[in-house]
Amino acid sequence: MDLSVLREQQVALATQVILEDRLEHVPPRLIAGVDVGFEQAGAVTRAAIVLLRYPSFEQVEYHVQRIATRMPYIPGFLSFREIPALLEAWQAVSQKPDLMLVDGQGIAHPRRLGIASHFGLLVNVPTIGVAKKRLYGRFEPPGEEVGSSQPLLGKDDEQLGWVWRSKKRCNPLFISPGHLVSVDSALLWVKRCMAGYRLPEPTRWADGIASQRPAFMRRQAITR
Repeated sequence: MDLSVLREQQVALATQVILEDRLEHVPPRLIAGVDVGFEQAGAVTRAAIVLLRYPSFEQVEYHVQRIATRMPYIPGFLSFREIPALLEAWQAVSQKPDLMLVDGQGIAHPRRLGIASHFGLLVNVPTIGVAKKRLYGRFEPPGEEVGSSQPLLGKDDEQLGWVWRSKKRCNPLFISPGHLVSVDSALLWVKRCMAGYRLPEPTRWADGIASQRPAFMRRQAITR
């Protein structure tokens, strides 16, 4: 595996990322939650895509795909590890979402191509990265009150996204645009997808269903 080749691909793809709001429908009709995890000590990649109606967050459909992992974990190159399973899950989706919230980074990445940007480019859908931890960038800690935020800054003080306190006594989220969404709108739409939990509903549902958590499995209202 030649990391220099992958690095060049990242740099080239990052130049194609559009940081302008290009949602076809405003407000969006369908919002997807996207989550990728690993099972069997990393041997299996699990990708989940859940479609919810907006603003009710009623579940429309979901798809979980598990495939053999094709690449080891290498910091900064995680999207190449996750994309194959995500693309398989995407092939099963019957309706194209207007917006996707992805559990991971958007442009808040050393080469501005986290999984939300990479996947958004490949499927040409507006995407937002909603990460639980910082990968790249510097910031001042937000206040402890719910709704506190600070800009996430990159090279030359370019704003890559936001560090946002979504719930009291919880670590903040790291929100950055993926593709076809602006920096400010990334935070706006995450806020509009909150329902009292640390995570926005789309990625919370994707994680819950992919992990087969009983509360989510009991509440399913699936139309496939």
